[in-house]
Amino acid sequence: MKEGEIEDGAAPETTTTAEAEPRLRKVTTKVPQAEIHIYRQGKGPIAVFKADLAGWDQDQLEVRELLDKYGFKTVFAFSPENGRGVPIRFNRKNGRSMLTYKDGATVYIDGEPKDSVIKPVTKILIGVAFITIILGVVMKEKPQWFQNFNGIGLNFPPWVLACIIIVFLRMRKRTRDFLNKRGW
Repeated sequence: MKEGEIEDGAAPETTTTAEAEPRLRKVTTKVPQAEIHIYRQGKGPIAVFKADLAGWDQDQLEVRELLDKYGFKTVFAFSPENGRGVPIRFNRKNGRSMLTYKDGATVYIDGEPKDSVIKPVTKILIGVAFITIILGVVMKEKPQWFQNFNGIGLNFPPWVLACIIIVFLRMRKRTRDFLNKRGW
């Protein structure tokens, strides 16, 4: 006998084999779940799954996990018939939704993907290159490096440059959806 152990002095009772096996009782509690349909910018669903509800009362969604897992910057309530609704607000400290959900609820979520770092950098570089080329064409005394590239020898007056910039900006505003569909 080890030190600190207590031994029961009573003799073991004789029992039949059926009673000899200890009766194990399992107590299972059902964790509330919600069925979640995830959409990305109204397209999808990209995922359909059941998620456990969290929180003290087990009635909140783990929104931060959804944001991290699917690469969203924000999530919105969604209806396949009507489209995107209001943003789903969540607690910044614990990542759980402010709204509560019932067990067995079906939740449609539309997410807005995080912005890529490469796209803005590419746009800035293209813009700087475009402005450099236009300034090189407009300047009266051109640098030596630009004269080597200017094989045609065209000179634009400043008002033509202003018109080009205005047309470019107007086209960009009108074709923003067109460019977004193409990945710009």
